[in-house]
Amino acid sequence: MKTMGQEELWLVRPESFPNAAATALASGADDLLMRARVVATLAEAVADCGLVLGTSARLRTQYYWPVETPRAAAPRLQAAAAAGAAAVVFGPERTGLSNAELDLCHGLVHIPANPAYESLNLAQAVQIIAYELRVAAPPPAPRVRRSAPLAPAIELERLRAHAAEVLKDIDFTDRRGGPHLVRRLARIFGRAGLDQHEVNILRGILTAVQARRRRAGSGT
Repeated sequence: MKTMGQEELWLVRPESFPNAAATALASGADDLLMRARVVATLAEAVADCGLVLGTSARLRTQYYWPVETPRAAAPRLQAAAAAGAAAVVFGPERTGLSNAELDLCHGLVHIPANPAYESLNLAQAVQIIAYELRVAAPPPAPRVRRSAPLAPAIELERLRAHAAEVLKDIDFTDRRGGPHLVRRLARIFGRAGLDQHEVNILRGILTAVQARRRRAGSGT
């Protein structure tokens, strides 16, 4: 990370931290480890991020996560970071990210390695993505100025939970059952790049639906 100019590291439930072996391996980048933020949940780590991209060694299409290469994702991450905060999420090397953790992401980054031998360890994956972020940094790509910053991840999570509540209230269900419908809605919200004003509008609409249903149920 330090070699490529990335200096903000968040660790979610590390097995051991601080760790003498990690500090020794850092070899001159121990200051980055000293500044690392340790949190209990991924939701806490990405709460203020307008763009959150998870990494995956395999393509997961069943829940409609948009998938990008590191090269395609890097300019979007740089733009989001310039406007507020952005994050790339890496899972444990052995298991990767769970579906519940991916629910907090707006899309996936997949490194297109040789299909016959796709073996990449965690450090290699971090290095590739950090390199693409560095290449994408100067000069910043021209972009349309937003009237408001992207809504942070915690607000999108609240919108998703509110939408799930309203869908339950109106008995609107996915024929397959389970969380599929709500997950597809979350993908839509993530792709839309909503700002806080837009999130407020959508939640206002959901609140109005709930109020109308309550009035209908009471006969008023």
